[in-house]
Amino acid sequence: MARIHPAASTAGIERHTIEHVPETDRHGHPWSLFAVWFGANMQITTIVTGALGVVLGLPLPWAILAIVVGNLFGAVFMALHSAQGPVLGIPQMIQSRAQFGYFGAIVPLILVLLMYIGFFASSAVLGGQALATWWHIPFVLAAIILSIAITIVTIYGYRTIHRFERVVSVIAAIAFIYITIELFAQNNIGHAWVAGGEFTAGTFLLVVAIAATWQITYAPYVADYSRYLPSNTSIRASFWWTYAGTVIAAIWMMSLGSIAVAVASDAFNRGTSDFIVGLAPGGWGWSISIVLILGIAAVQVLNLYGMFMSSTTTIDALKKLRMHTSTRVWFILVAAVVGTAVGIIGENNFLQYFSNFILFLAYFLIPWTAINLADFYLVRHGAYDLDAIFDANGIYGRVNWRTMIAYVVAIVVEVPFVNSSFYVGPFVDPLGGADISWIIGMIVAAGLYVVLMRPVAARQLSQLSHSNSTTPMSTHTSTMAG
Repeated sequence: MARIHPAASTAGIERHTIEHVPETDRHGHPWSLFAVWFGANMQITTIVTGALGVVLGLPLPWAILAIVVGNLFGAVFMALHSAQGPVLGIPQMIQSRAQFGYFGAIVPLILVLLMYIGFFASSAVLGGQALATWWHIPFVLAAIILSIAITIVTIYGYRTIHRFERVVSVIAAIAFIYITIELFAQNNIGHAWVAGGEFTAGTFLLVVAIAATWQITYAPYVADYSRYLPSNTSIRASFWWTYAGTVIAAIWMMSLGSIAVAVASDAFNRGTSDFIVGLAPGGWGWSISIVLILGIAAVQVLNLYGMFMSSTTTIDALKKLRMHTSTRVWFILVAAVVGTAVGIIGENNFLQYFSNFILFLAYFLIPWTAINLADFYLVRHGAYDLDAIFDANGIYGRVNWRTMIAYVVAIVVEVPFVNSSFYVGPFVDPLGGADISWIIGMIVAAGLYVVLMRPVAARQLSQLSHSNSTTPMSTHTSTMAG
């Protein structure tokens, strides 16, 4: 069996990449997941996403309700992915080889790489603007400086990322309590609460979709940050610490964005960073700028680490890699340069492009997440041949055409329900403008996958029961159900 072989650790740099993390290298507690996902959401891109609820025409109370519903629902799926990490001890996307096949997994990997680039570029715009405002330097220079700092943290890897997210979580929580108080103190929230647009069910469901998609787009890399936890970590603990962190922070920040654009749309739209910084009195705006920059860095580190992991997984399927420290550095540097360049080029019209981008991702990521979760929780119940995941000739095959059928059919079924700037499906108008394609795609992908794969998986599980490479699930199942 061929796998990536980790080189020795250099100056505290993470040794492992996509290979299985042995029990001897496992460490940590599930509560650390709260800080990772709380810190990742306590940032200005989340605020901008929440502002879309009012920008799209919902009255403020309905926009906030849509944000709450979307996050509560979407976070269920991303947290279920997080619980996979301690069980399998491998990164999130390489798990797709068990569903799509050794080479078939390259299809969702390419889509996820595009997602990382898009999110890295989007956050580079906002982070660069915040740093440029604070230091009074050109945006391009600011974006580059911020990306260099993010690259350094990412190179050091898992432990450093967890520590960084804990620090950002504490600082951001304190700062945004103050920002929230000032937003209410300096603006007439009561007027904004009863004013604004007119409620329509279609727009409400569209905003729910945006909030849910925000959470689900974490799915392709959420297990990357739980895979070092001991294998006896309960699924319940992994799930709830992840869920609580991401839901609390995302609802808070998105609601803040909706309120901000409702009370000060002109100032907010002219510059989100400038508006938030302007809430600080006197000469204290620099301190808020630091918090905004740290928040952007917190999520950018995750995006860049995900780009590194996904590109490594893709290339490893085509040519086996040996990850020396220098190789790791070059992979991360190239990913950072690409993401930063895209952000600099696309700085203008950011808000419009961003909303279209996250909805576009949903059409492809929802079927993937449904298939991955259905396989883990409903079909195989967490039992996998880890050796076969790293073997093109293993039991999972090179390309799993059953999975490909379920994936493609789910995407095709979504099309009539799509409501986007580039295409509006024929069923959108009868639904009042609602975009329910993501719900349809999830149901179809999971249902069809279970029907097509259950007989095949049963045979594979039978083979596993007679081998020494089975990853048992029994203790985790009882913990989840208990």
